[in-house]
This record gives sequence, structure tokens and C-alpha cells, in this order.
Amino acid sequence: MSFRKNFIIGLMLFALFLGAGNIIFPPLLGQMAGDELFIAMIGFLITGVGLPLLAVLSIANAGGGLQTIAGRVHPLFGIIFTMIVYMAIGPFFGIPRTATVSFEIGVVPFLPETVASSHWPLVIFTILFFFITVVLALNPAKLVDRIGKWLTPVLFVVIGALAVKSIISPIGDIRQPQGDFVNQPFFRSFVEGYLTMDVIAALVFGIVVINALKAEGVTERRPVLKAMVIAGSIAAAGLAFVYISLGYIGATSVEAIGVQSNGGAVLALASNVLYGQYGSIILAVTIIFACLTTSIGLVSACAQYFKELFPNTSYKLFVLIFAGFSTVIANVGLTQLISFSIPVLLMIYPLAIVLMLLSFIDKSFNRQPIVYVLALLATAVVSIFDGLRGAEIDVKPVTSILSHLPLYEQQIGWLVPAIIGALIGVLIGKLTKPKHTI
Repeated sequence: MSFRKNFIIGLMLFALFLGAGNIIFPPLLGQMAGDELFIAMIGFLITGVGLPLLAVLSIANAGGGLQTIAGRVHPLFGIIFTMIVYMAIGPFFGIPRTATVSFEIGVVPFLPETVASSHWPLVIFTILFFFITVVLALNPAKLVDRIGKWLTPVLFVVIGALAVKSIISPIGDIRQPQGDFVNQPFFRSFVEGYLTMDVIAALVFGIVVINALKAEGVTERRPVLKAMVIAGSIAAAGLAFVYISLGYIGATSVEAIGVQSNGGAVLALASNVLYGQYGSIILAVTIIFACLTTSIGLVSACAQYFKELFPNTSYKLFVLIFAGFSTVIANVGLTQLISFSIPVLLMIYPLAIVLMLLSFIDKSFNRQPIVYVLALLATAVVSIFDGLRGAEIDVKPVTSILSHLPLYEQQIGWLVPAIIGALIGVLIGKLTKPKHTI
């Protein structure tokens, strides 16, 4: 493909990634990290940019979607795990969150207090939001033009306006770090990257990009992988720019607006300081467009996957089902959605990371399922109980034992067990390998 086409697909991938969480979390991280922002941002960029890029490439390298990779463990596991990931990043958490965040940050500030306290504005907004999502997602072949050419430039302009202004005229000095960022800025930020959901989103969006490439006539594995490297690098560069810019805004905002409880409040107040009455408008446009592009991508990806799983049901019907279901779930409210999603993410995120990393090196162990099985089992033992603890379920007898694992306090206690499980799997694979006789 031409560089222009590759570039547009890269912009589309960037816009698909850039949702509400990607914009909200970096400013709060900047406030908390203070003058440790550089170290903290490295940790955040690893999970927020590096791992999603690897996830996209793993999909291209596998020549199929997430189920292709997960199926290397066992075909049934491939279907079940892929469905869980799609439902988590899709209609249960990811898609509804795009609407609720858009409403609470992009609409509520402009409503009279008596109107904002009513539930009807959220109902009306979510119906309108997902109607637009359906219209733009019904023809996935046009996603490249609609998102890559139209919506992404708008995102760059509004985020660039905030970033440039904050660099030219910072609203305050960078203060000292706070909380966990005093002693563990890297690991604290590493885990913060989970909340963007970008690794599992990449495993979902990968097939959207592959289908977009096929629509452009790119079908062979090597050209697809090359195009994904270019598109993924463009998206990664865009995300890094956004994260560093918003992190810097947060780090320099404490003196002017004080420490806030969430990144949305940080951005809202900082935007007002930077651009006065126009700041809220700039922020509202940024959030709504970012969430809309992510919503379109997620609905399209989920519909495409379930269309393959249930070929007798049309793609358009799945689009309507997921958009309608997300409309209902979105009206539960943002706070409840986040509280429900964190335990689930703590359970499945490490599994997705381990699965993705093994897919790059599985030729070295002849893609033997035992390696995948033991690595994922070891990971699941830690991640499931991390999720239960995140749901405030009393599992202290188990977590007190798991707390002796290396890096457990940094919330990546699953890493060493995963490596050990994989090595044991490799050893078993070699010991049980049939011997050739003459």
C-alpha cells in the first residue's frame, strides 16, 4: 500500500485506542507523580503504549484474531476466553463507559444543576450517542475513511491545543510526588496502564485493522504484518504524545487547581485555566470525539467476531444488539461501571499479556499446548485472587500466601509464576517428545 493509506490506517488505529480512559488517567498520574513524572511515564507507556503495540502485532503475526492465539491452548479455551474478552471490552464495560464518560465530562458541565441531577438527560444522550455509533459502524469497510480521515484530525487539533498552550505558558510548577508515587512511581504507573484496557482492546481492534487492510487488497501474511507494523507505530507515537502531554498538564496543575480526585476534574479545571471559558468546550469536544471513535471501533469489532462465531446472524443485527445493550448498561452510571470493571480487568489482563507474549515465541517450543496451559494456570492463580480482592471479597488466607511472591506488592505478582509455568511446560514438552527410531 501507499504510505498515505498506511498513515490513514495508523490514524484510525490511534483513534480507536484513544478513549475516555486514555485521556482521563494521564492527568491524574501527572498530579500524583509530580517531579517523578519521567519515571512514572515510562511505566505507564510500557502498559499503555508498548504492550498494546505488541498485541496488535501478535494478531497480525498469528494471521487471525484473538481466538486464533487463544485456541493454541485448546479450541474450547480459545472460544470461551475470546468471548469473555469481547464482552468485557465490549457491551459489559468498554462500550457503555464511552457514553457515560462523554456525558459526565462533555455534557453535564453545560447543563443547569436541576437538569443534570435528573436521570433523563443521560437516557437521551446515550440513545443519541449509540444511534450515531450504529450509523457509523454499520459499514465496517468505511471505518478507515470515517475515522482515519475525519475524526482523528479533530482529536489531534483539540489535544494539541491543550498541550501546546500548557508548554508555552505552564499553569504552575511541578510539585513533589504523592502517595504510592513517592517510593514506587514506576510500578504504580505500570499498573495504572491496565485501566486504559488497551492491551485487550488491541487484541480486539487487531482484527478490525486486518479487515480494513483486506478491503484495500492486502491479504498475504507478510504484507499484512508490514502494514500493521507501520500502522501500529503511528498509533503508538500518537498515544505517547497524548499521554506525555496530558501527564505534563497534570504535573504542572497542582499549584493552580489543587489535587483532584480524578483525571476528568484535573482536565476540566486545567482547561479553564489555560483557555478560560473556552476550555470546557475544548475538553467536551475532545472527550466526545475520543469516546465516539472508540465506541464505533468496539461495536464493529464485537459484531465482526460474533458474526464469525454465529454466521447465520447478520453483522448489522449484532451491531444493533450490542449498541442497544450498551445503551441500557450505560444508564447504570459511570461509578458503578468502573467499580464492576476493575476486578474483571485484574483477572483477565495478566492472562491476555501472557498469552500475547507466548504467541511471539511459541515456535521455539513447537507451539506445544502444555507450555501455554501451565503458564496461564500459574498466572490465573494470582490474577483471579487479585480480582477477588479488587472486588473486596475476603480472600486473605490465600492472598497472605501469594504476598510472598516477587513483585506482588507492585501488583504484578503473576509474572514470575507465569515464567516458571512456561519453563516447566517446555521441560515437560521435551521429556515427552517422541523419540525417533531407525
